Amino acid sequence: MAESLDPVFQIQRVYLKGASLEQPNSPAILLEQEQPTVDIQLGVNASPVADGIFDVTVTATVQTKIKDKTVFLVEATQSGLFEIRNISQEQMAPIVGVACPQIVYPYLRGNIADLIQRAGFPPVHLAEINFQAMYEQQQANQANQAAPTPAQ
Repeated sequence: MAESLDPVFQIQRVYLKGASLEQPNSPAILLEQEQPTVDIQLGVNASPVADGIFDVTVTATVQTKIKDKTVFLVEATQSGLFEIRNISQEQMAPIVGVACPQIVYPYLRGNIADLIQRAGFPPVHLAEINFQAMYEQQQANQANQAAPTPAQ
């Protein structure tokens, strides 16, 4: 019996790979009345783990500060295992760079909001992310880095 060459895209598992919360200046900082600033950093990474199986990871770092003191710092990594087969190389990059992170990200958002709320703070809800725009920006940056610079 011949193996099917139909495209395959299946979620095998979505899992929380790691999460940490630090409150280095508690309890004194909790008495501050000033509103904290919030800084959010996101990253996406993908790697093959077996034939046709890819691990796609979305990482977020959320840091709140009052003046120069950290109120809390949360780092979380949410991953998904995806079976992706019989898909052309041109289609593979957008699937791994856009479709997979879009599936994983809502789990990350929920876990971060829950962790922050369980730490005694109002939840921080991460905004929706346009992974298509993020992917296109990465592609443009890579193209600009690869372009030869004119000699002077």
